[in-house]
This record gives sequence, C-alpha cells and structure tokens, in this order.
Amino acid sequence: MASHLDLEEQEQLDQLKQFWKQYGNLITWVLILVLGSFAAWNGWTMWQRDQAVKAGAMYDEIEKTVQGGDADRAAALLASLKDRYPRTAFAQQAALLVAKLQFDKGQLDKTGETLAWVSENAAEDEYKTVARLRLAALLMDQKKYDEALKQLDGASAKEFAALVADRRGDVLLAQGKKDEAKAAYQQAWTTMDSQVEYRRLIEAKLTALGAAPDAAAPKAGPEASK
Repeated sequence: MASHLDLEEQEQLDQLKQFWKQYGNLITWVLILVLGSFAAWNGWTMWQRDQAVKAGAMYDEIEKTVQGGDADRAAALLASLKDRYPRTAFAQQAALLVAKLQFDKGQLDKTGETLAWVSENAAEDEYKTVARLRLAALLMDQKKYDEALKQLDGASAKEFAALVADRRGDVLLAQGKKDEAKAAYQQAWTTMDSQVEYRRLIEAKLTALGAAPDAAAPKAGPEASK
C-alpha cells in the first residue's frame, strides 16, 4: 500500500516538475511584474504625499509673506515652489495669491507674468480659467483688448462660464462693440444662477445698454401667441 502511494506521489511530483519546467519562467515574470507594479504604485503614492506635504509647507510660507505685504520675497518663494513642485495645486494657489499682491503693489508686468504661468501650467481647468479671467481684466485695463479676448477664449471651466461671458462683455464694450457686448452680457445673465447676487450687476449692465433682461425675454402665456 505504501509503495502504491509512493508511486502516485512520484507521478504527481513528476507532473509538477514538468509543469514548472514549461511555465515556471512565465509565472515568475508575471509575479515580478505584478509585485513590481504594486510596489511602484505604493512608491508613487508615497512620493506624491511627500511632494504635497513639502509643497504645502512652502505654500504656508508664501501665504504668510503675502499677508505681510512683501511682494518681492513672495515672488522669490513662489519661484522656488514652481521650480520644485510646479504641478501641485499649492503652486497654482500660491501663484494666484502672489499675483493679487503684485497687482496691489502696482507691479502690473509681474502680475501678468504670474497669471500667465498659471494659465499655461495649471493642472486643473478651474485654476487656468481664474487666471485667464484676471489676466483678461489686466489686459483690458491696458487697452490690449484682442489679447484679453484671446485669454477668455481659452477659459474653458464650465463653472465659470457666466463670469467668462460677463468679462467678454466688458472687453467688447470697451472696444465700442455694444451689440456684441449685449449678447455676451445676455449669455452671462442667462447662464448664471438666479440666486447669485452678482447677476444683478450683469442685469444693470444690460439695462444701461437698453437691453434689460425682462424686456428682452419672450412673453409667456396666451399673449405670446398673439
């Protein structure tokens, strides 16, 4: 009986050896790839967390410097943050903070450069759109209307569609293109949530142009069909 079991075990062992001889290398490489990918993913996640922590610390320093009103030091710190962690949200947020301070200090050229960096390098459309909205306003003040409109053409975040249309209306009105400005303001008024207070300002702009939203809207009810 023992001899019979030994033969069965030997046969199974031989089959296992044959199987491993045929597929062993393939199985080994698959395991290496799977485990390697898992290790790489964990490493990537840890690296991202480490980057975020370091970028966050630099952002805090920039925020304190901005609150202190030192535009030159804030710009220097921002340059370091952009160099080390350019794709982090902290870099984009910090750039918007620094641009605001630069504008308040009258450093308009530097403001434009900072906003342009965000509009070109931000990972999220929301940050790009905010930067383009502010840059368009800056360019409009400098009477660079075509450049301002070009910035708005690239502002694609849907959440800011109404504000983009409103800013477009401002630029067009500054160019003397009243009909096009009306159309832009009308789009902004229609797109913006009726609960948002800023909508009243857009309505005031339309009213000043003789295109009050209520008057421009189609009549409702039976009278509309007459």
